[in-house]
Amino acid sequence: MRVLVTGGCGFLGSHICEMFAERNWQVIAYDNLTKFEYSRIPYFGVEKVRSYNLKFLEGIGVPTVIDDIRNLKVLSKVARNCDYIIHCAAQPAMTVSMEDPQLDFEVNVQGTLNVLKVCREYKIPMVNCSTIHIYGNGINSELEEGEDRFYHRTGPTIDEHHPILTGKVTPLHASKRAAEIYMQTYMDTYGVRAATFRLTGMYGPRQFGGEDHGWVANFAIRTILGLPIKIFGSDKQVRDILYVKDAARAFGNWHREGCPPGIYNIGGGEECIISLGQCLDVLGKITGRKQEIEILPARQGDLHYFCCDVSKAKQELNWNPTVLPFDGIANLVNWIEENKELFKYGGKL
Repeated sequence: MRVLVTGGCGFLGSHICEMFAERNWQVIAYDNLTKFEYSRIPYFGVEKVRSYNLKFLEGIGVPTVIDDIRNLKVLSKVARNCDYIIHCAAQPAMTVSMEDPQLDFEVNVQGTLNVLKVCREYKIPMVNCSTIHIYGNGINSELEEGEDRFYHRTGPTIDEHHPILTGKVTPLHASKRAAEIYMQTYMDTYGVRAATFRLTGMYGPRQFGGEDHGWVANFAIRTILGLPIKIFGSDKQVRDILYVKDAARAFGNWHREGCPPGIYNIGGGEECIISLGQCLDVLGKITGRKQEIEILPARQGDLHYFCCDVSKAKQELNWNPTVLPFDGIANLVNWIEENKELFKYGGKL
C-alpha cells in the first residue's frame, strides 16, 4: 500500500509518515519546505529547523518530493499510483491569514481543490486536515464573563453539529471552511471517498511552535530557553490538547476500518482539557524553571474556550486519545532538551 502525505515534512505530517512507515506502507512525503512560517519565530535557526523533519524522514526511508500543492501537474504525477492521500499541507496561522489573505486562500483552498482533483481522477480516498477554528469564536460570548467555571473542566463539549463560523471570522476561518465545502462537493458530485478531520491543538516532539501557531511548544521552548512568554487575553483560556501520535492514529484508523466519509472532531476531549495557566504550571514543574509571563490584549479570532466532543470518532473510527497532557508535555520537553542546537537564542527577546 502506498500513502501520499502532503505537508509531510511538517509537524503532524512527519508523524503520520513515521506511523505508516512503521506499518510497512510505502510512504511519500510532499512538501514545499517553505521557510516563511519559521522565519517569523526569532528563536529558531531557520535552516536547521526547516531541514530537521526532512532529514528525519530520510533516516527512516521516507522520500520527499519537494514541490508545492498549488502545482497540480507535479502533484498529479506523484499521486498517480497511491492508495491513500492525507492532506496536511496548509497555511495554519490566523495571524498570517489576516496579513496575507491571498496566500491563505491559495494554499488552503486552491491547494485542497488540487488534491481533490487528483483523488477524483485516480479514485484515491483522502482525509483533509481542518481545524476546530471552523466553529468560530462565538463560543466566547456564550460563556458568562467572569465565571471561572467555564475556564476549567465544566464547560460544554462541542460536537460536529455545533453551529460553525460563529463570532468574528478571519480569512483562516473562510479558507478552512471553503476547503470543507469543496470536500463535500467532490464527495456528493463526483463520488470521492473522503473525510475531514477537525483537529484541536496538537503538541508533541518535532513541533516548532511560535506565537502564530503551536502554543504548547512555544510555551515549552520559551520556558527551557528562559525567554519571556506572552499570553494574549487571559491564562484561564482552555483547550483540549491532543498528543500528535494520537492524532496520527486517527488517519490510520479511518483507512484501515473502512470508516464512513464525513466530518470528524479529532481532539483530546474532556480528559485532555488544560488551561494556558495550567500548562505553564506543568512546564514549570517538569523543567524546574521559573517563567517570565506577560499578559497582553486578546487577539481577534482567538478562542477563549474549546473542548471537542470526540464521540463520533470513538464510535466510527474506533479511535480514542490515550496520552494525557502531563505525559505528553514531558515528552515534548525531553525532545526540546535533546535538540537545543536547533534554537539559536539563549537570551532575552
